[in-house]
Amino acid sequence: MTVQAKSNGTDQLSILIVEDEISFVDALAIGLKREGFKVYVAKDGQQALANFDSISPDVILLDVMLPKINGLDVCRTIRLKSQVPIIMVSAKSSEMDTVVGLEVGADDYVAKPYRMFELIARIRAVIRRKNETEFSSVKHKRLEANEIELDPETYEVKIKGRKVIFTVKEFDLLEALMVSAGKVVLREKLIDKVWGPNFYGSSKTLDVHIRSIRKKLQENGSTENRISTVRGLGYRFEID
Repeated sequence: MTVQAKSNGTDQLSILIVEDEISFVDALAIGLKREGFKVYVAKDGQQALANFDSISPDVILLDVMLPKINGLDVCRTIRLKSQVPIIMVSAKSSEMDTVVGLEVGADDYVAKPYRMFELIARIRAVIRRKNETEFSSVKHKRLEANEIELDPETYEVKIKGRKVIFTVKEFDLLEALMVSAGKVVLREKLIDKVWGPNFYGSSKTLDVHIRSIRKKLQENGSTENRISTVRGLGYRFEID
């Protein structure tokens, strides 16, 4: 199913809606069409992965409870090959649901029911953050601290000489901390650096990504608590 938006004189951004409730899809597609987006729809997780490969959407709105393959597994699979912005849209709205969604790689998490203008704002925010990341010309040189090597040119992280996969946001956070190794980096500065000054979401997103970085570092032989929490301020990359 494809809903084509009218051309507004600029290149249209495409959105893949992954949702099995038809009544919900129809209303959402109409709202996105009015905003100038090109809309594609997948009714289950399997179709979502197939559509992703064929369409290469600019944004994905992903429900959690899906037939065949659930939304969390869809997100994990896509994150193995792409950093396309993913917003989870779900009736599951507890704090733990949100944390799990962010941990598997979602950029944002919106609970149903929601207001359309808020969802549009979140969509535009994740697109803007992606563009700012891609077109940023300020890059640091290759960094080494203790057992960790980080290369901004290739977005590669090595721990004790072995390559470890990090998402783009995890990489940017680790880079920001390593650049200021031994110093406290304020939470607000980290959020501005990685998500942009107009971040439209919870600050818990930062904590979730820090937790994921710590886990990857420790699982691959880094010293425990290489990234420490400075309560009330932010985080610090500890050096020997």
